[in-house]
Amino acid sequence: MSTYENYHQTSQVYDKTRSAGGVKIIRSALAESKLPLEKQILVDAGCGTGLFAAAMVNYVQRVEAVDLNSGMLAKAQEKMLSEEKSGRINFHQSTIDALPLPDESVDAVMTNQVLHHLPDDESTGWPKHYKVFQEFSRVLKPGGSLIINSCSHQQLEHGFWFYRFIPKALRAVKEKHVDLDMLSELLQRSGFTNTHHKVPLEVVMQGEALFNAEGPLDPDWRSGDSIWSLVSDEDLPGVLQYIKTLGDSGKLEAFMQQHDKPRASIGQITFTIARKQLSA
Repeated sequence: MSTYENYHQTSQVYDKTRSAGGVKIIRSALAESKLPLEKQILVDAGCGTGLFAAAMVNYVQRVEAVDLNSGMLAKAQEKMLSEEKSGRINFHQSTIDALPLPDESVDAVMTNQVLHHLPDDESTGWPKHYKVFQEFSRVLKPGGSLIINSCSHQQLEHGFWFYRFIPKALRAVKEKHVDLDMLSELLQRSGFTNTHHKVPLEVVMQGEALFNAEGPLDPDWRSGDSIWSLVSDEDLPGVLQYIKTLGDSGKLEAFMQQHDKPRASIGQITFTIARKQLSA
């Protein structure tokens, strides 16, 4: 589904620097439903390699995992062969704006770090996002839960220390992210209520890999964040040389520590939680 990242290639190394950070918030949000968690059918929209599906599959009745990229979907299936065999999870190769599921057939939808890959931006009023949210509303039962894992503009600007090396890519990726106020407005227009946001300050998307100051020099490390695909072939050598120069001069570690400080108070990700309106 991504308009800028080659996930067929990335799927081979994606899990090296990514984890299901914040999954406790997802479980807690679903547990607030009147329907017990273990009886809920959960859609993982844009499941990728299945990190979040794997973290949830043993807590719910069934997961419907959806991704357009065959490479990512294959990695997800490898993680959950026994769960698929037992009917605890189904895999679907599909876009998230045309889910292969009946109307009002699921209890919850989660989508984790996916929406910024839609071919959409503010100048057109985010129509692709609106279409996706309408599709989520279609498959959700009245009162069903929607959990969106995304980054606020503030988090993009100050929550990832290495983004300082790639300001043009940062500007480009911010343009692909709906900030939180507009996200809430789009959800309201799509039939969702009780929208609120939660920021897990302790969650680090890249895990311990974030604190590897020389990580950006490693192609596999860079594959864990799609922002690097927005760095042009012309710019990348200069960026890497600058990082190497900082390392050779003994200043790279201090650079990382200085620019990582804001993360402690703003976090890296935000969970937006909403419910489909109950039928009149």
